[in-house]
Amino acid sequence: MKVSFHGQSVVQIQTETHTIFIDPFITGNGTCDLDASKVKADVILLTHGHNDHVGDTIDIAKRNNSLVVAPNELANYLESRGLNTHPMHIGGAHQFDFGRVKLTQAFHGSAFVDENGQSIYTGMPAGILLTTENKTIYHAGDTALFSDLKLIGEMNDIDLAFLPIGDNFTMGPEDALIAAEWINAKQVVPMHYNTFPLIEQDGDAFASKVKPGKGIALKPGEAIEL
Repeated sequence: MKVSFHGQSVVQIQTETHTIFIDPFITGNGTCDLDASKVKADVILLTHGHNDHVGDTIDIAKRNNSLVVAPNELANYLESRGLNTHPMHIGGAHQFDFGRVKLTQAFHGSAFVDENGQSIYTGMPAGILLTTENKTIYHAGDTALFSDLKLIGEMNDIDLAFLPIGDNFTMGPEDALIAAEWINAKQVVPMHYNTFPLIEQDGDAFASKVKPGKGIALKPGEAIEL
């Protein structure tokens, strides 16, 4: 399995049978190396409804007939836009043909601003635990530090975790280091930083402070083999 990072919170998981994207914010993302018009996706997993996470979901999903898995209210809204969706909620898990998805807590907000400037409530934000090909990937979404991250680490054998470090809107590097310790993943990748001036951070500096050998700051387009 190949897991690649594409700036902000965009993650691609390539299994033997499926191409999966998490939070495909590509257009307007100056840190992203992808062209949204050329992206192929069998599945799109969304953590919450903010535009810098939903991103190009509607166009990509319509073009590819992708399955979109999202928190319930966000899934319902996207279904109203003509997408094939599967609604979930925090604490719930479901076994799909591409793997098992479980939504976790995330402390943040969630609303989508449509093309008319209307703000649409899209439910509670979430993190994502994806287990596929006997590996577990944790995408924390946008979140503050919270103590149940320790429980997530105790209950799951996490191979790869993506944690926000941008500060201002999410955890900053100091809190993310605590989260990394609690989650105890085999590898930790920083995300949600350097996309905008307010969230400029040094990803390499963060990675160097994670337990030796566990932190890795992927540049957009770089990948990890699991």
